[in-house]
Amino acid sequence: MLLTLLANGLIILFYILRAYLGFMIIVCLLSWIPGVYSYKWYHVLRRISDFYLGRFRGWVVIGPIDFTPIIGFLIYEFALEILATRILPMVF
Repeated sequence: MLLTLLANGLIILFYILRAYLGFMIIVCLLSWIPGVYSYKWYHVLRRISDFYLGRFRGWVVIGPIDFTPIIGFLIYEFALEILATRILPMVF
């Protein structure tokens, strides 16, 4: 019973984290649209995505382009892959 509850919780966590990855990608793509910074809804979305991506911003900037979200995405995807291939199978 407890093991099943743990497994279901980990699966739900995995899908929430996967959705957050998609959300962060959308926010990064929105940042390329001129004038989007003047909208309040964008600032709310950016604040939510910066919970994770904010730790990486400013590391590799070439001209006006900040490439560090790519590093953040790679680390995030790596962690999700470990969760999906190593941790979840151990529970089942």
